[in-house]
Amino acid sequence: MAKVDKLVAEIEQRIRTGQLQPGDRLPPVRAYADQQAIAANTAAAVYKTLGTRGLVHGEGRRGTFVSSKPPVRTPIDDAIPDDLVDLASGNPDPLLLPDLDDALAAVSTEHVLYGHDQVLPRLDSILRRDFASDQIDTPDLAVVGGALDGIERVLAAHLRPGDVVAIEDPAYHAVIDLVLAMGLRPTPITVGSSGVIPAELDEALQRGASAVVLTPRAQNPTGATIDASSADQLRAVLSRHPHVVVIEDDHAGRISGAPYASAIPNGHPHWAIARSVAKSLGPDLRLCALTGDETTIARVRGRQAVGAGWVSFILQQIAAAILDSPGHDTRIDHAAKTYAERRLAFSQRLRDNGIETLSSSGLNVWVTVDDEARVVTAMRQHGWAIRPGSPFRLQAPRGIRVTTARLDGETLAHAADDLASLLTERAPIRRG
Repeated sequence: MAKVDKLVAEIEQRIRTGQLQPGDRLPPVRAYADQQAIAANTAAAVYKTLGTRGLVHGEGRRGTFVSSKPPVRTPIDDAIPDDLVDLASGNPDPLLLPDLDDALAAVSTEHVLYGHDQVLPRLDSILRRDFASDQIDTPDLAVVGGALDGIERVLAAHLRPGDVVAIEDPAYHAVIDLVLAMGLRPTPITVGSSGVIPAELDEALQRGASAVVLTPRAQNPTGATIDASSADQLRAVLSRHPHVVVIEDDHAGRISGAPYASAIPNGHPHWAIARSVAKSLGPDLRLCALTGDETTIARVRGRQAVGAGWVSFILQQIAAAILDSPGHDTRIDHAAKTYAERRLAFSQRLRDNGIETLSSSGLNVWVTVDDEARVVTAMRQHGWAIRPGSPFRLQAPRGIRVTTARLDGETLAHAADDLASLLTERAPIRRG
């Protein structure tokens, strides 16, 4: 094993220093064995260890590749240059986030010491009320450090490295990265305008998936929404697989501009719903409400207790003050309406040029393209930063993600027209 560990460390260092970049293909096992003058089974053990740690992933006959976001610090810089309009980061509009001054003024200056419950009682009451408004029973509740933190904790509570997780395709790239980093194996389920295709979910579960991560609304990157009809079909599928852990990533909540329809069957043994405040109150609050069955939440809170302990009560107080403040519901409704108007206007502008989009809620629009790199590069030349679809895809067709959250007026029209001109091979159009 010493030889395997040494070779794994060498490849990790190459990833950490940037000699190996995300997406780079590693040599086939036999070729790597020849390069290192080692046995083929030793080379296979090196690749297996790298895969278990999430540094690389296999794509069948295509080979083994460095993960898009390996769980090790790398020199990769995702910052958006100042000379580009940011349609790539997925951020909410700062002008639609709440003013923090009053909430910060309401924070108690009394120190919180060890021995307290993990959830601020006032925030617990507010979060339970929010879940109850969507007819969600909350047998127990945890507060974790963001939606991805909640998803990771639920998966860790039930799964082990090598287990299969069914995920949307395309999916939020961080979910793919997280699953790989945990040593789990993702299996894709195609996403349509009404969420994942029920028949494909059924097939994935029959093939042995132990968990599934679904986004009921504001699906990232497509904006898909699970409507009532789709939710009925998905519940019927999941009810036939009671062993499967069902996680709903309702990260946007009401800010998505779409009603909530759950795919979780009543009485399902193991389930969880994560609701983050990142899009509605701001990403820096790092706070997410997590509810689920008693066993799942007990495991999450127990593991949290022997690790991080709790999410800062200062952050919990700020969130509670905002969520309970006069006018908060009006502000959320206004933000949701504004995001919807921008998203719909951008999509309609593209449709007027014969370009179809996928987006029924949230902050993003997904557009299928033949050549992601060409479109991303050309848009940068016009002053726009957009995201290529490759980090979001497992087997889905190529595409791009455009965040429309901060687009308004002429800026919105110009961005849509520039993209339309690139996709239809026309000269750029400028319309007021």
